[in-house]
Amino acid sequence: MDYPALERAARRQASAELMRHAASELDRIVSGRRDLRAVRHPLGFACLPILRDGDDGVCVHVFGVFGVFGSEPAQAAVAQVHCHSWDLTSTVLYGRLGNRRMNVDDDTAGQATHRVFEVLSEASGVDELRPTERLVRCLPGAEQTSARGQIYALPAGEFHTTRVPDGRPTATLVLGRTLPGRVDLSLGPLSAPGHRMVRRTCDATETARIARAALRRIHEPEP
Repeated sequence: MDYPALERAARRQASAELMRHAASELDRIVSGRRDLRAVRHPLGFACLPILRDGDDGVCVHVFGVFGVFGSEPAQAAVAQVHCHSWDLTSTVLYGRLGNRRMNVDDDTAGQATHRVFEVLSEASGVDELRPTERLVRCLPGAEQTSARGQIYALPAGEFHTTRVPDGRPTATLVLGRTLPGRVDLSLGPLSAPGHRMVRRTCDATETARIARAALRRIHEPEP
C-alpha cells in the first residue's frame, strides 16, 4: 500500500478510490493472502493495522462488530476526550461517525474540569495513562458528522470525542502521520490516578470475521 498515493487521493476528496483500496485490503485478509491481526481498541472498536511505515500508518477502524465485542452495538464505543500525536485523515466506508471538537482552556481561574493524561503506548499492547500537572477547563464545541464516502481531518493536538450517532455499524479508513515531539493525550477526572488499558489482539478467525463483515457492508447500499 502506497501511503503518499492515499494521501493524494484524500486531498482530492477521491473517496471512491480510497474505498476501493480499503475493500482490496479487506479482501486480502478474508482470503488469507494478508496475514495480520485485528486489535480490540480500549475505546470500543476493532483496528485493522493495514500499514506501518515509519511515521505513517493506515488502519481500518470497525465499530459495532457483533460476535467480537459481545452484543454491544457500535454506540458502546467510549466517547473519551482525547487528542492524537498524529494528523488524521479518515474516510467513512459505511455508517456514520461524529466528531465533536472540544474547547480546552489552560487558563482555568480555579474552574478546572479535567486533568490531562499522557497516553504512552507499549509494543505489548498496553496503554499507560499517566496523570500530568496540567489542569484544564473543557467545554464542548462543534460536532461534525460524516457519512459514507465523506472524508474528514483532525489535526494533531485537536481535543475531540468520537461517537457513532445512531448506533449503526460503521467503519473508516484512517490515514495517520505522527508529528515529531507530540504525545497522545487524554482528559480525565481531576483526582483520577494513572491507570492502564489493554489493546487485545484478535486471533486469525476473529480477524477474518471482522474483515468479512466490513467488506460485506462496504459493498451493500446504505439503508
